[in-house]
Amino acid sequence: MQPVKLPIDQHFKQQLGRVGVLLGGQSSEREVSLQSGAAVVAALVEAGVDHVAIDVGATAIADIQAAKIDRAFLALHGAGGEDGRIQAVLEFLHIPFTGSGVQASALGMDKLRTKQLWRGIGLSTPDFAILQPDNNWQKVLADLGGEVMVKPANEGSSIGMARVKNAQDLEAAYKAAAQYDGSVIAERLIVGSEFTVAILDGEALPPIKLETDHTFYDYNAKYIANDTRYICPCGLTPEKEQELKTLALAAFKSVGCEGWGRVDVMADKSLNFYLLEVNTAPGMTSHSLVPMAAKVNGLSFSELVLTILKCSL
Repeated sequence: MQPVKLPIDQHFKQQLGRVGVLLGGQSSEREVSLQSGAAVVAALVEAGVDHVAIDVGATAIADIQAAKIDRAFLALHGAGGEDGRIQAVLEFLHIPFTGSGVQASALGMDKLRTKQLWRGIGLSTPDFAILQPDNNWQKVLADLGGEVMVKPANEGSSIGMARVKNAQDLEAAYKAAAQYDGSVIAERLIVGSEFTVAILDGEALPPIKLETDHTFYDYNAKYIANDTRYICPCGLTPEKEQELKTLALAAFKSVGCEGWGRVDVMADKSLNFYLLEVNTAPGMTSHSLVPMAAKVNGLSFSELVLTILKCSL
């Protein structure tokens, strides 16, 4: 499928019909989702596509039915938006939508089970442990190399994450992460460079290298700070860049993802790659990574939005 270029013709507008931009929601990522949704709405205004914004709340099903939409652009992040639940609602209502289906969305949202899948099929991901209240914190640290990232298994935007290197901090980080999600993992810290690879319609876009002066690429670095550095071209040799893109695409497909998304990867100092997670509904804000990669590939933000919608036809 060729990317959509502006201006678009009347036939394509008729194919899309009335687009419902689903945004907001009730997860901890609500504010990011509102920003993503507003940007998508602005793109549809520029393209002249009939649309309506729907803030997904307690009356979501009734609101979606009342809006009489022909398809949905999912700008929802976090629980209820990325985990298969809204996808199941839309499938039940026979409304096409952007991105992955129910099963892939649910799996991609769960970092633990995604990592277990990747391990099972031989794709590289950092060693990890499932955290419980009665863990031997010192042993967990030792088994994972002495420094770890603690992550709620079903949150995004780095919410609830912490980088720790002693037992006391590990226990505290677990308790903090468990407030967001009952499933928490500790992951071996990979010291090196962080990359992200956007996937659009079966193609891996140019990887972006992320650099931050923060302890790690946290919520502030992602959405607030203006000193985060996004490097594209990413500085890898052509061979290593192709290796990274191939790994990211294999990871994306293994989860069953469709349409578009993003795969986050760490590289150690020897440039061995380790998969971190897959995002089935990535951010579309001014600081977001998929629009940056698309721009390097010659697509404006509005053209990216239209191409994502075209994948739902």
